[in-house]
Amino acid sequence: MTEEPVIAYDINLSYHDASVEKPIIKHAEYTPTWNKVWFDKLPPFEFVDPATRADKEKSNLLTGSAIMEDITPKMGTILPFPDQDFIEAGLEYQQKFMDYFGKRNYQPVSGSIPGYPGFHIIHRDGNRPELDAFFVQKTTSCLWHQDVSYEMQPPGYVMLGLLDGPKVGGDTVFASTDEGYKRLSPTMQKFLDGIKVKHSSANMINHTRLAGGLVRKDPVTSIHPLIRVHPITGARCIFINGEFITGAVGLKDVEWKAMSDFLLQHLIGSHDIQARVHWSPRTIVMFDNRSTIHTAVVDYVDDEYGAQPRHIFRLAAMAEKPIPVQDA
Repeated sequence: MTEEPVIAYDINLSYHDASVEKPIIKHAEYTPTWNKVWFDKLPPFEFVDPATRADKEKSNLLTGSAIMEDITPKMGTILPFPDQDFIEAGLEYQQKFMDYFGKRNYQPVSGSIPGYPGFHIIHRDGNRPELDAFFVQKTTSCLWHQDVSYEMQPPGYVMLGLLDGPKVGGDTVFASTDEGYKRLSPTMQKFLDGIKVKHSSANMINHTRLAGGLVRKDPVTSIHPLIRVHPITGARCIFINGEFITGAVGLKDVEWKAMSDFLLQHLIGSHDIQARVHWSPRTIVMFDNRSTIHTAVVDYVDDEYGAQPRHIFRLAAMAEKPIPVQDA
């Protein structure tokens, strides 16, 4: 009997332990592993956004050698830095740098690095049977989401670092959730302002257990406002997620599904409030997880081999509990 391929919960992740398969990896120290470590639930903590301490003149960033180019006419909160020696700075330096922006996040199911559990490793190379199994029921690789939204205090700032990737493809697309909110009618805005939704990691963890994967944390469920207020800009942002939301408080399942489908399609289809990041070697991307929603694009697939190598690390800094409109 042949073993059935695992159907991935997220096509950007693999359940295969790359340290066992030993593929050729350019940055071997970032090889994803599934070492048996257990993490307790993140307790509540006080958070002061580092943006309150920022130099508005950006004097340390915009030095004489710096070149700044817009990737969209007006959308902010996404900063790609191409060709950075930060990639070679090492795990310890990278983690300490991200600690400035908030508390560390420890992923419950994905591959990480021994001694550095704050690193979430995205690694695809081949996986042809897994890709085929995924598309038996799916029509797209895109999964629009905000990272780790199920935590009581989700990430405010997220860093992605490209270690290896295809020459063409594998872009990451972002949509502005504050601009998306502004596009809605005042009547719809007022209705959404009072909605609360349930974010949960239970489906992801249950799927991993059924697939025989390693779980490092119990499921976490949190109730968050559908419209959150950004603590620095004061903007109202649609806090929607195609991955972790399981329902809305006071709404029937069919009512929530209709609302969720509308909001997601509103953001996904509004290309005039989006930015597409094209990855180039040694690129670092920093983005605000509160005012954007994003998806990877798995279009770098060879019909015979499968996915071409794409290797990215993610560091997420946990921030404030989402602020509802009523408390702003």
